[in-house]
Amino acid sequence: MLVDTHCHLDAAEFDGDREAVAAAAAQAGVSSIVVPSVERANFGAVASVCREYVGCVAAYGIHPMYVERAHEEDLDALRDIVIREHPLAVGEIGLDRFIERRDDERQTFYFSEQLKIARDASLPVLLHVRRAVDQVLAQLRRIPVAGGIAHAFNGSRQQADEFIKLGFKLGFGGAMTFPRALRIRELAATLPLSAIVLETDAPDIAPEWKVGSRNTPDQLPHIAEILASLRGMSLQDVAEATTANAMAVLPQLKH
Repeated sequence: MLVDTHCHLDAAEFDGDREAVAAAAAQAGVSSIVVPSVERANFGAVASVCREYVGCVAAYGIHPMYVERAHEEDLDALRDIVIREHPLAVGEIGLDRFIERRDDERQTFYFSEQLKIARDASLPVLLHVRRAVDQVLAQLRRIPVAGGIAHAFNGSRQQADEFIKLGFKLGFGGAMTFPRALRIRELAATLPLSAIVLETDAPDIAPEWKVGSRNTPDQLPHIAEILASLRGMSLQDVAEATTANAMAVLPQLKH
């Protein structure tokens, strides 16, 4: 049993075969798939996917790369759906300092407001932290929340330790499968196993064996095998530990 803690199953890339993709994941042993939104416009699509496919669980939030077209009333809509549905988490939220054309102040505003929504609802958060780990940590210290996951983690060991202190798990997926990804692989091998959860970020961040093609959640067992080999563990032990970690940080997965 494995948990994909980050998969955009509602994405247009799956419109032609979403049912088959979900079935393949279940057949591969992926028992739960966390489906985060990226903007208000896809709250409904995420909700629909999670109603239709067993094991899919929704999170709602506004992604930092989508804040350019967000409006403040979208925060009201997020607050309403959080109160009404009490979802698994608030996400995908955070900061992105990789894209060149961006409004850092706008990103920070939407991130901090969404942290307040998560804090007030006692919900964990799913974090986007690309090239912005220290800035994200600074906001988390200012607005404490009920833990969560730093998705696609690619920071330093010191930064990882800071997330762990704040009650966060770190998401590892396709990037870890590349032999040249030395820093990520070192982290995957040496961090406390209790801090690690698995993810695909499908349809994005394809693993090494699917470069240039669409990523899918049924790739998670192979990703777990890479983690097991890096740590010198059995696949079963890695699956059990990372599933327990996901359930600890996202309590609604237990239901």
